[in-house]
Amino acid sequence: MSTARRQIDSAAISALAPVAALIPIWLVAIAILWLPFWRFTDVSYPLFAFASLALGIVLFSKSMQRVFLARLLGARKPSAKESAILHMAWRRVAQANHVDSESFVLAVVDSNEINAFASGGHLVVVSSYAINELDENELTGVLAHELSHHLGSHTIALTIAQWLSLPILLLARLGFKLQGYAERISNAFSSKFAALKFFGLLVASALTVTSSMFVAGLLVAQVLSGAVGHASEFQADHRAVRMGFGNELLAALKHVVDDAETGDIRPENALIVSSHPPARERIFNLKILLRTDDPFR
Repeated sequence: MSTARRQIDSAAISALAPVAALIPIWLVAIAILWLPFWRFTDVSYPLFAFASLALGIVLFSKSMQRVFLARLLGARKPSAKESAILHMAWRRVAQANHVDSESFVLAVVDSNEINAFASGGHLVVVSSYAINELDENELTGVLAHELSHHLGSHTIALTIAQWLSLPILLLARLGFKLQGYAERISNAFSSKFAALKFFGLLVASALTVTSSMFVAGLLVAQVLSGAVGHASEFQADHRAVRMGFGNELLAALKHVVDDAETGDIRPENALIVSSHPPARERIFNLKILLRTDDPFR
């Protein structure tokens, strides 16, 4: 088998939809952050916005994904035991595709569900439950699926969206916090200064509207991300079959269904799993691919 190369799948292109939805609200957020710079420096808004966007390129650095992006996603470095289990399965996948296993960053998210996701250009995150509950073959199938996301360039738009979301989320949280302060100040002086109370309520209302606008932008992007994410999941499953790990992935998905039926899984991170199609649907499609003489047509 020749060395696997990164390609741009159709799912990678459709994944730009959430990015497009974020850009207008991101431009507003960047404008607010730019105001202090405009007040004390000669930095123009276009230059500030371009520099802010360009700075996101560092998220595609392997070292930044290890230090910053993994933590941003709530992931951690694997323990010694987890690392041994992960790397044994990961080496099988990497060797089958003739890719350098060390060029990727493996991380763990503490979760009571079988789950994994890819981000950036190098990051592969697996849930602690998956590491503990899946056997080596099943875990290999999951990792082959995540490598497929990287090879299909599905994670590029996701990482850009994560970068664009940072200032939006920051200002939304700051706005709601300032709104609370404004309401408390207004209530404290309400008995003596009616005008001050009115001004405080006016400020609180303005902050509420602004913060809600930022949150709405994030929600729209998340809904779009979930919609286009289904296509990328099926394409990654397809590529995992091409790699020769279709049966392993099928076994892992059956494990997911079995745990769901017995009540062993307690979903905790809806954001991560929101883009995943139902496991039964993926199982059905995988069985079709595995039974077809030429599953890549």
